Amino acid sequence: MFNHKAYIFDLDDTLYCEHDYVKSGFYSVASFLAKTYSFLHVEELTRQFIEAWEHYGRGKVFNHVCNKFGIQTDIKQLVNVYRNHEPSIHLYEDAVFCLKGLMEANIPIGIITDGNSSMQWNKLRALGLDKQISCIIVTDDLGGSEFWKPHPLAFQRMSDCLKVNMEDCVYIGDNPNKDFITAKKLGLHTIRIVREIGDHMQTNLDQGYEADKKIYSLMEIR
Repeated sequence: MFNHKAYIFDLDDTLYCEHDYVKSGFYSVASFLAKTYSFLHVEELTRQFIEAWEHYGRGKVFNHVCNKFGIQTDIKQLVNVYRNHEPSIHLYEDAVFCLKGLMEANIPIGIITDGNSSMQWNKLRALGLDKQISCIIVTDDLGGSEFWKPHPLAFQRMSDCLKVNMEDCVYIGDNPNKDFITAKKLGLHTIRIVREIGDHMQTNLDQGYEADKKIYSLMEIR
Protein backbone atom coordinates (compact mmCIF):
# COMPACT_ATOMS: atom_id res chain seq x y z
CA MET A 1 0.00 0.00 0.00
CA PHE A 2 1.58 3.28 -1.13
CA ASN A 3 0.61 6.43 0.75
CA HIS A 4 1.56 9.13 -1.77
CA LYS A 5 0.27 10.08 -5.22
CA ALA A 6 3.76 10.25 -6.80
CA TYR A 7 7.27 9.04 -5.92
CA ILE A 8 10.40 10.92 -6.95
CA PHE A 9 13.82 9.31 -6.59
CA ASP A 10 17.40 10.46 -6.50
CA LEU A 11 19.68 8.21 -8.59
CA ASP A 12 23.20 7.76 -7.17
CA ASP A 13 23.28 5.54 -4.06
CA THR A 14 19.49 5.54 -4.02
CA LEU A 15 18.60 3.29 -6.95
CA TYR A 16 22.06 1.81 -7.58
CA CYS A 17 25.53 1.81 -5.96
CA GLU A 18 27.59 4.74 -7.22
CA HIS A 19 30.83 3.04 -6.15
CA ASP A 20 30.11 0.46 -8.86
CA TYR A 21 29.99 3.27 -11.40
CA VAL A 22 33.33 4.66 -10.20
CA LYS A 23 35.00 1.26 -10.48
CA SER A 24 33.46 0.74 -13.92
CA GLY A 25 34.90 4.08 -15.02
CA PHE A 26 38.33 3.23 -13.66
CA TYR A 27 38.29 -0.04 -15.59
CA SER A 28 37.45 1.81 -18.80
CA VAL A 29 40.30 4.28 -18.29
CA ALA A 30 42.70 1.43 -17.48
CA SER A 31 41.66 -0.35 -20.69
CA PHE A 32 42.21 2.85 -22.67
CA LEU A 33 45.72 3.32 -21.26
CA ALA A 34 46.68 -0.33 -21.69
CA LYS A 35 46.10 -0.02 -25.44
CA THR A 36 48.82 2.66 -25.60
CA TYR A 37 51.25 1.42 -22.96
CA SER A 38 52.00 -2.28 -23.41
CA PHE A 39 53.64 -2.58 -19.97
CA LEU A 40 50.35 -1.76 -18.25
CA HIS A 41 47.89 -4.45 -17.19
CA VAL A 42 44.22 -3.49 -17.02
CA GLU A 43 43.41 -5.27 -13.75
CA GLU A 44 46.47 -3.94 -11.93
CA LEU A 45 45.92 -0.40 -13.16
CA THR A 46 42.27 -0.56 -12.14
CA ARG A 47 43.35 -1.71 -8.68
CA GLN A 48 45.77 1.22 -8.46
CA PHE A 49 43.02 3.66 -9.40
CA ILE A 50 40.74 2.22 -6.72
CA GLU A 51 43.47 2.42 -4.07
CA ALA A 52 44.25 6.04 -4.99
CA TRP A 53 40.54 6.90 -4.88
CA GLU A 54 40.16 5.33 -1.44
CA HIS A 55 43.24 7.18 -0.18
CA TYR A 56 43.01 10.59 -1.87
CA GLY A 57 39.40 10.90 -3.00
CA ARG A 58 38.27 11.30 -6.61
CA GLY A 59 39.88 14.60 -7.57
CA LYS A 60 43.46 13.56 -8.34
CA VAL A 61 43.25 9.80 -8.91
CA PHE A 62 44.54 9.84 -12.48
CA ASN A 63 47.33 12.30 -11.63
CA HIS A 64 48.62 10.14 -8.76
CA VAL A 65 48.58 6.88 -10.69
CA CYS A 66 50.03 8.32 -13.88
CA ASN A 67 52.86 9.91 -11.91
CA LYS A 68 53.50 6.62 -10.14
CA PHE A 69 53.82 4.67 -13.40
CA GLY A 70 55.51 7.45 -15.38
CA ILE A 71 52.59 7.71 -17.79
CA GLN A 72 52.77 10.83 -19.96
CA THR A 73 49.22 11.54 -21.02
CA ASP A 74 46.54 14.22 -21.07
CA ILE A 75 44.59 13.88 -17.83
CA LYS A 76 41.63 15.70 -19.40
CA GLN A 77 41.44 12.92 -21.98
CA LEU A 78 41.27 10.32 -19.21
CA VAL A 79 38.50 12.29 -17.52
CA ASN A 80 36.58 12.29 -20.81
CA VAL A 81 37.01 8.52 -21.13
CA TYR A 82 35.70 8.14 -17.58
CA ARG A 83 32.72 10.43 -18.12
CA ASN A 84 31.69 8.96 -21.46
CA HIS A 85 32.17 5.25 -20.79
CA GLU A 86 29.27 2.81 -20.89
CA PRO A 87 28.95 1.83 -17.25
CA SER A 88 28.65 -1.69 -15.94
CA ILE A 89 26.09 -1.09 -13.18
CA HIS A 90 22.77 -2.52 -12.02
CA LEU A 91 19.81 -1.45 -9.93
CA TYR A 92 19.67 -2.45 -6.30
CA GLU A 93 17.38 -5.43 -5.86
CA ASP A 94 15.05 -3.48 -3.59
CA ALA A 95 14.90 -0.72 -6.23
CA VAL A 96 13.77 -3.23 -8.85
CA PHE A 97 10.93 -4.46 -6.65
CA CYS A 98 9.96 -0.97 -5.48
CA LEU A 99 9.77 0.47 -8.99
CA LYS A 100 7.89 -2.58 -10.23
CA GLY A 101 5.33 -2.22 -7.43
CA LEU A 102 4.78 1.46 -8.18
CA MET A 103 4.36 0.78 -11.89
CA GLU A 104 1.89 -2.03 -11.26
CA ALA A 105 -0.09 0.35 -9.05
CA ASN A 106 -0.02 2.99 -11.81
CA ILE A 107 1.62 5.51 -9.48
CA PRO A 108 3.66 8.24 -11.23
CA ILE A 109 7.44 7.96 -10.81
CA GLY A 110 10.12 10.58 -11.36
CA ILE A 111 13.90 10.82 -11.05
CA ILE A 112 15.91 13.95 -10.22
CA THR A 113 19.67 13.58 -10.38
CA ASP A 114 22.68 15.91 -10.19
CA GLY A 115 25.96 15.51 -12.01
CA ASN A 116 27.54 15.89 -15.42
CA SER A 117 24.76 15.42 -17.95
CA SER A 118 26.47 12.83 -20.17
CA MET A 119 27.53 10.80 -17.14
CA GLN A 120 24.07 10.75 -15.62
CA TRP A 121 22.34 9.85 -18.89
CA ASN A 122 24.88 7.06 -19.47
CA LYS A 123 23.97 5.71 -16.04
CA LEU A 124 20.24 5.98 -16.71
CA ARG A 125 20.60 4.14 -20.03
CA ALA A 126 22.80 1.44 -18.50
CA LEU A 127 20.18 0.85 -15.81
CA GLY A 128 17.34 0.86 -18.35
CA LEU A 129 15.62 3.69 -16.48
CA ASP A 130 15.42 5.94 -19.52
CA LYS A 131 12.93 3.50 -21.02
CA GLN A 132 11.03 2.78 -17.79
CA ILE A 133 10.60 6.27 -16.32
CA SER A 134 9.06 9.01 -18.42
CA CYS A 135 9.76 11.91 -16.02
CA ILE A 136 13.53 12.21 -15.58
CA ILE A 137 15.36 15.45 -14.82
CA VAL A 138 19.14 15.65 -14.95
CA THR A 139 19.62 19.01 -13.26
CA ASP A 140 22.73 19.78 -15.32
CA ASP A 141 20.42 20.02 -18.35
CA LEU A 142 18.54 22.92 -16.73
CA GLY A 143 21.50 25.26 -17.24
CA GLY A 144 24.51 23.86 -15.44
CA SER A 145 25.59 23.15 -11.88
CA GLU A 146 23.86 26.23 -10.49
CA PHE A 147 20.59 24.34 -10.98
CA TRP A 148 21.73 21.23 -9.12
CA LYS A 149 19.93 20.43 -5.89
CA PRO A 150 19.05 22.16 -3.62
CA HIS A 151 17.91 24.59 -6.33
CA PRO A 152 14.09 24.41 -6.49
CA LEU A 153 13.64 24.37 -10.28
CA ALA A 154 13.96 20.59 -10.75
CA PHE A 155 11.31 19.91 -8.10
CA GLN A 156 8.95 22.43 -9.68
CA ARG A 157 9.50 20.98 -13.15
CA MET A 158 9.02 17.45 -11.84
CA SER A 159 5.69 18.34 -10.23
CA ASP A 160 4.53 19.67 -13.59
CA CYS A 161 5.81 16.60 -15.44
CA LEU A 162 4.07 14.18 -13.07
CA LYS A 163 0.93 16.37 -12.97
CA VAL A 164 0.86 15.96 -9.19
CA ASN A 165 0.98 18.74 -6.59
CA MET A 166 4.23 18.86 -4.66
CA GLU A 167 2.50 18.25 -1.32
CA ASP A 168 1.25 14.94 -2.73
CA CYS A 169 4.74 13.81 -3.77
CA VAL A 170 7.50 12.15 -1.78
CA TYR A 171 11.21 12.54 -2.60
CA ILE A 172 13.61 9.71 -1.76
CA GLY A 173 17.35 10.38 -1.63
CA ASP A 174 20.53 9.65 0.29
CA ASN A 175 22.36 12.96 0.74
CA PRO A 176 21.06 15.29 3.49
CA ASN A 177 23.44 18.03 2.34
CA LYS A 178 21.14 18.81 -0.59
CA ASP A 179 18.34 16.29 -1.12
CA PHE A 180 15.74 17.32 1.43
CA ILE A 181 16.04 20.94 2.56
CA THR A 182 14.41 22.46 -0.54
CA ALA A 183 12.02 19.58 -1.09
CA LYS A 184 10.64 20.09 2.43
CA LYS A 185 10.33 23.85 1.96
CA LEU A 186 8.33 23.23 -1.22
CA GLY A 187 5.95 20.92 0.63
CA LEU A 188 7.17 17.52 -0.56
CA HIS A 189 7.38 14.61 1.84
CA THR A 190 10.94 13.29 2.17
CA ILE A 191 12.57 9.93 2.87
CA ARG A 192 16.26 9.23 3.36
CA ILE A 193 17.61 5.85 2.25
CA VAL A 194 20.67 4.71 4.23
CA ARG A 195 22.67 1.94 2.57
CA GLU A 196 25.73 -0.04 3.61
CA ILE A 197 27.91 1.65 0.96
CA GLY A 198 27.84 5.30 -0.08
CA ASP A 199 29.54 8.65 0.33
CA HIS A 200 26.86 10.12 2.61
CA MET A 201 25.82 7.19 4.76
CA GLN A 202 27.52 8.61 7.88
CA THR A 203 26.39 12.19 7.33
CA ASN A 204 24.12 13.56 10.05
CA LEU A 205 22.90 17.16 9.92
CA ASP A 206 20.38 19.28 11.80
CA GLN A 207 16.70 18.65 11.33
CA GLY A 208 16.28 21.26 8.61
CA TYR A 209 18.47 19.18 6.30
CA GLU A 210 17.28 15.74 7.32
CA ALA A 211 14.37 13.88 5.74
CA ASP A 212 11.03 13.34 7.45
CA LYS A 213 11.77 9.64 7.63
CA LYS A 214 14.78 7.31 7.41
CA ILE A 215 14.71 3.83 5.85
CA TYR A 216 17.28 1.12 5.11
CA SER A 217 15.58 -0.52 2.15
CA LEU A 218 13.24 0.74 -0.56
CA MET A 219 10.99 -2.15 0.40
CA GLU A 220 10.07 -0.02 3.43
CA ILE A 221 8.54 2.72 1.25
CA ARG A 222 4.86 3.37 1.78
